[in-house]
Amino acid sequence: MRIEQLEYLAAVTRFGSLRRASEQLHVSQPAISEAIRKLERELGVTLLDRHRSGARISLAGRELLQPIVDVLESVDRLKAAAGDQLATRRLLRIGTVNAGTASLVLPAVRAFQAANSRAAVEVRNLQQDEIHVSLTEGTLDLGLVNLLDGDDVPPDLEATALLVGRPAAVLPAGHPLAAQAEVSADDLRGERFVAMRSGYLMYRFAHRLFGSDLPAAWHSTDGAEMGKMMVAEGIGLTVLPDYSVLGDPLERAGLIVTRPLVGDTTVVTMVALHRRQARVSPAVLEVLGHLRAQGLAFACRPLMAGVA
Repeated sequence: MRIEQLEYLAAVTRFGSLRRASEQLHVSQPAISEAIRKLERELGVTLLDRHRSGARISLAGRELLQPIVDVLESVDRLKAAAGDQLATRRLLRIGTVNAGTASLVLPAVRAFQAANSRAAVEVRNLQQDEIHVSLTEGTLDLGLVNLLDGDDVPPDLEATALLVGRPAAVLPAGHPLAAQAEVSADDLRGERFVAMRSGYLMYRFAHRLFGSDLPAAWHSTDGAEMGKMMVAEGIGLTVLPDYSVLGDPLERAGLIVTRPLVGDTTVVTMVALHRRQARVSPAVLEVLGHLRAQGLAFACRPLMAGVA
C-alpha cells in the first residue's frame, strides 16, 4: 500500500470523477485507475463503482474513507513536523444553499482566513440534497442548509443551528401590497409569483402555502439571489426566509421589502452540517465557531425591518 494510492482515491471522491481527479493531480486517468485497482486487490474490496459514464466511490469505499482521510492527515502532520511547510496548506470545502447564507459565510471565511493565512477555502452553491450527498461522501467539510418544521437531518450528519426565522413575502418597495402590514396567500395568488425551482426548500414551502390553488402566473428560478433580483425588477413576488432578505444590498437600497404572511407560524432554521464522526478537524470547528458568532450577531438585528 502506497500513500499516493490513498491520495488518488481521496481525490476521485473529492472531485467526483477519475477525469477531474486526473486534471487536478496532473496524473493520467489510466495511472490513477490502475493504482486504485491495485489497492482494491490488496484490501480485497471494490473501492470504486465503475460505469461507462465514469467512476464514483463505492459503499465499501465510503466506509473506508474516514480511515483513509485519517492516514492522509497523519502524513500531513508528519510532513509539517519535519518542516515541509507546503504540506500545511489545507483546502476547506463549504457547500451552501444561497438563501441567506452570504451574510454568514463570507464574514466567517474572512475571520478564518485572518487566522490561517495559508488556508484555502472553496465555497460551492448547491441544492440541499447535493450538500447531504457531498458531506456523506467526504467531498465537503461543511454544509449550510435551511430546514422547515419537521425536516430531519440525515443520521450520519450533525447539525448546528445558526439562525431561526420565518418565511416572508418579498415585494418591490413600490408595490401596493407593501402598504399592508401583512400579506396573505390570496394576495400573492393574484400576482405574478417567482418560485424557487423543485429541489429548493422554498419550493416546498410555496406549495404548502398555496396548496392546490397556485398563482396563475408562476415563474421559477434557481436560488434566492436570482429570486430577489427578479422581484426588484418587477417580474413577480416571492417568498423567502426573512433573514435571507434583511441586510441584502437590494433591501438596503430600498428596492425590495418583506412582509409577514397572514396566519403563518412556520419556522425556518439555517443550520451548519458536518459529518458525525469521533474527531472533527480543527479547521471545521474553527469555522463553525465563526459561523455561530456571525449567527448571533445577525440575530440581534431586527427582522422584518421593512414593515411599516
